[in-house]
Amino acid sequence: QRVPEVSSELANRMSLFYAHATPMLKVLSEATSRFVQENTDIPIENTTETLSTMAKVCLRMLESPSLISQFQREETQLFVLRVMVGLVILYDHVHPHGAFVKASNVDVKGCVKLLKDQPAIRSEGLLNALRYTTKHLNEEATPKHIKNLLAA
Repeated sequence: QRVPEVSSELANRMSLFYAHATPMLKVLSEATSRFVQENTDIPIENTTETLSTMAKVCLRMLESPSLISQFQREETQLFVLRVMVGLVILYDHVHPHGAFVKASNVDVKGCVKLLKDQPAIRSEGLLNALRYTTKHLNEEATPKHIKNLLAA
């Protein structure tokens, strides 16, 4: 039996409903989670601490006008913002309790405040990524002030 061909236009419209919003982040998250599960001899804290440290470095870089002034291109600042958000999301997927609990090593409040201080054109997509691609945001353990900070 012959399978009907799908036009490019129909495929594009279908992908809005079936495709993952951030495919690269999904692959990174799955690969990191698999690494943690398959390498039980390596404490999970090694991985989550690395992710949280990298997120802190990005946050501190972006909070420091003297460091930002050293960026030669504006795109570098945008790149560091995206990396920071990606690290928060990755941490949230890998850590058993996520990035939003009080005991988390990620300064989610600082990251969100920094994003909200950016022009909306730079930050709205990244804030939406935190709202809609994290695993633990809507859990009971997430403090109300964090939920309110990220409320759309």
